[in-house]
Amino acid sequence: MMNTEIFKSLTVEQFALLGMRDVAYVKDVRVEGQAAYAIHSADGNAVAVLANRDVAFATVRQNELEPVSVH
Repeated sequence: MMNTEIFKSLTVEQFALLGMRDVAYVKDVRVEGQAAYAIHSADGNAVAVLANRDVAFATVRQNELEPVSVH
């Protein structure tokens, strides 16, 4: 079982930073009427826009991050 006691002592700011260095989000977007896939860092900053979902996920993994799909 996971020890959750450590989470009870985190501030809101500390909790928000969890996973910041490990996760990137991939979101469906439209660019000039075409489907594309935006990569965002965990804090919401746009990093890249790619035409192919698989390439977007591969790009995230190549940068040693875990991709998460946003709907």
